[in-house]
Amino acid sequence: MSNYETLLTEGGAPIKAWIRGVPMEDEARKQLHNVARLPFIHSHVAAMPDVHYGIGATVGSVIPTVGAIVPAAVGVDIGCGMMAVQTSLTAENLPDDLSHVRASIEKAVPHGRTARGRDKGSWHAAPRAAEKAWADLSDDFERIASKHGAIRKSNHLPHLGTLGTGNHFIEVCLDEAGSVWLMLHSGSRGVGNRIGTYFIELAREDMRRQMINLPDRDLAYFSEGSQHFDDYVEAVEWAQRFAMTNRALMMSAVVEALGKSKGIRQFKSHLVAVNCHHNYVAREYHYDADVFVTRKGAVRARAGELGIIPGSMGAASYIVRGKGNKESFESCSHGAGRAMSRTKAKAVFTLADHKAATAHVECRKDIDVLDETPGAYKSIDAVMAAQADLVEVVHTLRQVVCVKG
Repeated sequence: MSNYETLLTEGGAPIKAWIRGVPMEDEARKQLHNVARLPFIHSHVAAMPDVHYGIGATVGSVIPTVGAIVPAAVGVDIGCGMMAVQTSLTAENLPDDLSHVRASIEKAVPHGRTARGRDKGSWHAAPRAAEKAWADLSDDFERIASKHGAIRKSNHLPHLGTLGTGNHFIEVCLDEAGSVWLMLHSGSRGVGNRIGTYFIELAREDMRRQMINLPDRDLAYFSEGSQHFDDYVEAVEWAQRFAMTNRALMMSAVVEALGKSKGIRQFKSHLVAVNCHHNYVAREYHYDADVFVTRKGAVRARAGELGIIPGSMGAASYIVRGKGNKESFESCSHGAGRAMSRTKAKAVFTLADHKAATAHVECRKDIDVLDETPGAYKSIDAVMAAQADLVEVVHTLRQVVCVKG
């Protein structure tokens, strides 16, 4: 018996949805059907258990296409994803008061944003490691920017090795055996946002010029063989490299910051290391065809491949091993998935609710992170149960420190 539900789309491809025991709002269902009606969908659309409303396409969907790519399905946080490393430290090696650990990490990695003036989430003067990493990225960026000048004026080097805002985070976690892990969530930052926003609008212009009607203007696409298609693929692949590099730089800074924290002995890191995207497009082979697979809030889960599925600020997170399920296009969820909008979360939950839900975590407990409180997300336990045929759990992590932008 399959673990997914099949949603039939009139005039379109079917949808295989791993949503048993997990709620999905009507708006997300409508978006899935809109995507399934696109003429270049290959085989079917896959919906992960954390699926929820997004821009154009749902967050938590896997979209295989032949001959076209939808930039808004990839989104503006291109290459957003997770990185985790296991250290040689154990719970007994951590001090009782973890406030200094959090302060050390917050000092080492720029995060957040100020309302005016200099962005505190960027480098005032980029450190040597960021400059060296940028040297490996800059030539390709210049080639892309020479064709699309609007991309040039963006935060690239100033954001390389920085966290961002919203649901991006850095955590110190403990696994089931008491081993200390470091985990973080971020993407391609300002430059990725500029690339995504620019090409989404370019795709809309192409649709208007070609007089192509769409069920949602955010499903505007580039056709393979066109110059804009080639330029977008080049830019998005570069942004995904930037995102992977960004996470690696931050992780090095977090390891160093933890080592300098009060009460922390010398330790080894990277005993196990995972660095994976969950907002991206890749060339893959599925159902007897070469396709472009867009994972919008989904993680690749090939057989034996390690991935990361984080919970919310106060819930469990998981290091998982893929089972290579072909029907999900070898994919799994990228987290718990939002159960409500940020605006609704701030209206529903109180600061007291948030403090109670994160009592075991050294983290911010102020009004500005209320939209990230655990209750704003779906149950990670239900999400994991719904995708038992997609991944197996290798480690269960619980946060003890959480840094939010």
